[in-house]
Amino acid sequence: MLRFTAVALFGAGALLAAWPNAVTAQTTMTMSSWVSPSHLLTKDVLSVWAQQVETATDGRVKFQMLPKAPSAPPGTFDAVKDGLVDVSYVTASYTPARHVLPLLPELPGGGATGEINSVAYSRIHWKYLNQVGEYKGVKLLAVFTHGPGQMFNTKRPITKVEDLAGMKIRSGGGISEEMARALGASAFVKPAPESYELLSSGVADGTFFPLESINSFKLGSVVKYATLFPGGFYGSAFGFFMNEDKWSKLSKQDQDAITSVSGEALARLAGKAWDAADRAALEEMKRVGIQITEASPELIKGVQERAKVIEEKWVQSATAKGVDGAKVLAEFREEVKRVAAGN
Repeated sequence: MLRFTAVALFGAGALLAAWPNAVTAQTTMTMSSWVSPSHLLTKDVLSVWAQQVETATDGRVKFQMLPKAPSAPPGTFDAVKDGLVDVSYVTASYTPARHVLPLLPELPGGGATGEINSVAYSRIHWKYLNQVGEYKGVKLLAVFTHGPGQMFNTKRPITKVEDLAGMKIRSGGGISEEMARALGASAFVKPAPESYELLSSGVADGTFFPLESINSFKLGSVVKYATLFPGGFYGSAFGFFMNEDKWSKLSKQDQDAITSVSGEALARLAGKAWDAADRAALEEMKRVGIQITEASPELIKGVQERAKVIEEKWVQSATAKGVDGAKVLAEFREEVKRVAAGN
């Protein structure tokens, strides 16, 4: 009897000793970012979200940032889908053939901040757009936008549409590219990290970007002129996603924990981060002497007139996918107003 008790106690002790390892079993996933470690997308969005997930899952899910993205920016969606990396993001501008509906918040007429646009877009996406399945193949966790897009160049102030005629404009693609062409510029598509080289070498005369890019891509020494539109004259939409197989292997508890810090919560996080970076960049622009011009009523009107055809194209494309494009566009703009009002 004593011998049995000792064995039983030893067995119980062994189980207790093993129990902490079972409780703290971890899943470590890889993440990648195609911008630098100092860019807000890497340090203020991906890294902060990863910390939030680790906290929400009591340390059961962790992330390892790869030192280098496994593909060029436009290939990020397939890199995650195919398992080259577990978690990353892509802007719809880089994949306009695949992600048509996310071009909605890229159209002119958005809100005054990245946070407003990100939250409004997130609500409209999950309500109307997600079911179409343009992110099929990955587990979409959140959508958001960058800050209001503005005009930067090395040649001259832009005070009217005609000032853009023939100007070589680097664009990220999507609506930004279409707007550049509609405004008479000679547009071409290159990833954001190449902007400094393009501008400094004269391959590009200008670029369309949110303000933060002045700091993020070190453009303060090459950009000479900035034209700022209230609320920007275009936007850029991002999808943030995980490899489907890695998602399906997580417990329901951990899936729910990740969901709790994704969706609109992540959209708000990203928007706030972009707004803070935009404010810092505006101060840097003033410090280095970039000539800042507020868009004139004439220029704003000219942009709006040329944007109509682009808006109609999006409405038609959305409608062809089974979405009431006109209704969704109008509701997005109403949602922008609601978010701006604090709702």
